[in-house]
Amino acid sequence: MAKKRKQDDPLAALLEAAPKAKLVDLVVRVASTRPAVRHECLDYLNRHTTLSPSQKKQSEGEKLLALWSELAPDLEELDAYGGGDYGADFRVSSLLHDIAQVLSRKQIDAGYRQKLLDNALPYIKSGNAGLDDDLYDVAYDACYSDDDWRALAEAFESMGGDWRLDHARRIYRQLGDQDKYLELRQRKLATGADYHDLADFHWKAGEKQKAMEVAEEGLRQGSGRMDDLRQFVAKHAKSAGNRERYLELQFDQAVDHLTCDKYKAFKKLCTTGEWKSYEEKILAQLENAWDTEQLRIRMHRKEYEEAVAVLTRSRYPVYAWDSDYELQTARRLEGRFPEAILKYYISGLGNLKTNAPRKEYIRKAQIMKKAYHVLVDVLRDPPRWRDFALKVKQDNINRPAFQEEFTKTIPGWQALK
Repeated sequence: MAKKRKQDDPLAALLEAAPKAKLVDLVVRVASTRPAVRHECLDYLNRHTTLSPSQKKQSEGEKLLALWSELAPDLEELDAYGGGDYGADFRVSSLLHDIAQVLSRKQIDAGYRQKLLDNALPYIKSGNAGLDDDLYDVAYDACYSDDDWRALAEAFESMGGDWRLDHARRIYRQLGDQDKYLELRQRKLATGADYHDLADFHWKAGEKQKAMEVAEEGLRQGSGRMDDLRQFVAKHAKSAGNRERYLELQFDQAVDHLTCDKYKAFKKLCTTGEWKSYEEKILAQLENAWDTEQLRIRMHRKEYEEAVAVLTRSRYPVYAWDSDYELQTARRLEGRFPEAILKYYISGLGNLKTNAPRKEYIRKAQIMKKAYHVLVDVLRDPPRWRDFALKVKQDNINRPAFQEEFTKTIPGWQALK
């Protein structure tokens, strides 16, 4: 059925007959309790009527307040309960993003920006809604002048808490207020990142000796998040021609949460002679790395016995998608160490004499197929495979789902007798 033309709508006829003052009263009354309607009215008037520049700015500000009113009930609930369902979280986040986008165009009057800040700051202080990034974006985009930024920094400072003070400190530094920056920075010097921030401040202020003193103190006293600080000192050691100090710092950087990529990057930095002096030191730190990284490094070094030892000291992964590299490596090592890899595969079968969901039978059938491959294709021992598989089959003969999945996956399973 075709949509009615406006003039055929009884409501349209009544609206045309109503005095202008009554129409205004009607729209205001309807929009006053329905933020989405208010926003739609403002948007419609912006697009379809001629407004003066001041009216346009007023309209844009009112639209943002309407958007805030629209999200406010959900935001209040998220804050009260420490988050909520995905739908509410996504809806509020999207509306906050829309507000920040409009604010970032620098065309909203100060009064409206202040109202939005007044609305957002309590939720930033609470930090309980799970939307910190979106709320901070609104607060930052509401600042157009140095005075705005200073007021925001003071608001964050009055709230307390490390995260808000970090924001306040960064704003004071951006404003060039060295005294306030240093006051807040001295309150928290714990991590390497804290010391790096202060050292970088002094360096950019031309206080290079002070910067290096702070950085060296951070290397001694800092705990965690040391990467940027080490690179800061290493860069200046390299510039000063202190190769020994530069390599010491790069070594510390490499072995802090050692990975194969860090191992290779550090080796690339070294000359042949330098690598000889550091190789044993870095290998001595290998046991502190995650097993996957140990495995990667051993394979990179072609140390296959050590690699298979790393691989087989833990069970086959339950969730294979988290362990692609380990499984790929096991396949690569099958020919060199078939018995060890077979044992590794079988460890993933677990208890084969208990009931389980079909998806678990599917998973075990895939592992059993790998055991078949090692016994039949690599070790070329079909009788051993038959003895092993026949026992598994007999132990599960009364589990039809088990038998169905193993029949689908494993060659010759149905014929086993």
